[in-house]
Amino acid sequence: MSSSSSGTSGKLLMIAIPLLWLAALASAAGAIYSKHRARELFVELERLNVKRDNLEIEWGQLQLEQSAWSTHAFVENVAGAKLRMAMPPPKDIELVSP
Repeated sequence: MSSSSSGTSGKLLMIAIPLLWLAALASAAGAIYSKHRARELFVELERLNVKRDNLEIEWGQLQLEQSAWSTHAFVENVAGAKLRMAMPPPKDIELVSP
C-alpha cells in the first residue's frame, strides 16, 4: 500500500509544482503590471495638476482684466475716445420720476 500511496503522492506533486510555479509567475506579473499602471496614472495626475494650476492662473488674470474693463473710468474713457461720447451739460439733464 505504501508504493501505491507514494505513486499517488508523486503524481500529485508533479501536477502541484508546475501549478504553483504558474501561480507565482502570474502573481509576479500582476504585481509588475499594477506598479507600472500606478506610475502611468501618477504621471497623468501630475500633468493634470499642472494644467489645472495653469487654468487657475489664467482665470485669475481674466477676472482682473474683467474688473479693469468694468470700472467707470475705463468705460468713460472708451466712450469718449472711441465713440466720441461726452457728458451733456447740466442744463440738458432731465430727471424722470417713476
